[in-house]
Amino acid sequence: MNSLMLASGVLAAVTALVHLVAGQIDPVRPLLAAPMTETSKRTLHACWHLVSVDLVLAAAVLLYLAWAKDAGAAVPRLIAIHLLAYGLVFIVTGLASAGPRGLVRLPQWALLLPVAILAWAGTV
Repeated sequence: MNSLMLASGVLAAVTALVHLVAGQIDPVRPLLAAPMTETSKRTLHACWHLVSVDLVLAAAVLLYLAWAKDAGAAVPRLIAIHLLAYGLVFIVTGLASAGPRGLVRLPQWALLLPVAILAWAGTV
């Protein structure tokens, strides 16, 4: 068993759970209450849950790879790069919107980057 990959998968699963539960409260509910067309609201809601699916699938793959024999490095590294990019989007968006305080207002990077780092480290 690859303990770094397991840690990455568990943390990815926690991240997905936080996204699904806490994200539904804030920011999804306020977005759905905003004065927009019903089509716009449903499109945003669907996009939110596309990310939910993405996070759950990443966690499942990382957990599978923790026990896979000779899994190789390509897939976990791709997931690491993918989640690193997600984290960087939150860092850039947070900093651009509110400077260093934006990193606290948009803390998703703090869950995404460790998953990426652990997944990559698990391939070395």
